[in-house]
Amino acid sequence: MVFEPLQIKEISRGGASVETRFPLTIDSLHQLRLTLGSQSIVLKGRVAHSRISDVDQEIVTYRSGLEFVEPSDPVRAVIAEFLETIKATRSGV
Repeated sequence: MVFEPLQIKEISRGGASVETRFPLTIDSLHQLRLTLGSQSIVLKGRVAHSRISDVDQEIVTYRSGLEFVEPSDPVRAVIAEFLETIKATRSGV
């Protein structure tokens, strides 16, 4: 098992857009550990698309879309809670 960092650029209940320093293969499955606020979750993601998003000198950055695969109810609840917290914070509530 290889652990590689990724940066979440966007997240929804069904998936996420992430940036990595390495390409992800379309339709490949990955086990992800995400920290959302103060909670960590583990779930599977399927790569729906991937492309080069930036080239800076010798560093290539890839942007990929991940579809969450069969997340458990507790994982869905953590994602939903995180999204609601972000929404409330951005709207000033």
